[in-house]
Amino acid sequence: MITAIEALNRLRDGNRRFVEAKAIGHQGHRASLADGQEPFAIILGCSDSRVPAELVFDLGFGDLFVIRVAGNIVAPSQVGSVEFAAARFGTPLVVVMGHTQCGAITATLEELAGKTSESRNLRSIVDRVRPSVESVMAVRGDLDVATLTREAVRANVRASANHLRHGSEILERLIRDGGFLVVGAEYSLETGTVDFFDGVPNS
Repeated sequence: MITAIEALNRLRDGNRRFVEAKAIGHQGHRASLADGQEPFAIILGCSDSRVPAELVFDLGFGDLFVIRVAGNIVAPSQVGSVEFAAARFGTPLVVVMGHTQCGAITATLEELAGKTSESRNLRSIVDRVRPSVESVMAVRGDLDVATLTREAVRANVRASANHLRHGSEILERLIRDGGFLVVGAEYSLETGTVDFFDGVPNS
């Protein structure tokens, strides 16, 4: 298995190809994966239909272990999924990937403005996003909605990444002993670029 840094560089290279419209496409080895898999990175991303991880990183079958949930939140099932891939397959890297114009952030802002959702299930997502949005509002209460949304997307990514770093004994041990890396990133719907901005080693 490759290292976390090597995995991160593969993601960067694939995203560069995607942005430059030089995607290779990966259709080849589906049948060979029927008996097993060795994904080199875990992507915990948003369910938004405009953010398909394999396309964004120009990768294919067997390359990524993808977990998608609205707002790229971290609940017990997401932590367990990350633990499973990291422990079972030795996958060295997890990327929590938010994106610009995130609907979960917008729904949270609407909830904070008094527009309550009738769905308790949607509220359960909003409740996990709310602390990130409130933390931005507490520091920068004068922001316009567009800027607040942009900053809240990143705050939410950081919160989810920190939850993975400090909310699982298994992942904490892998980080401490095994070179496991948790990175936060934001995908731009406008440009197609992924910005890895949280938890990236200086080297």
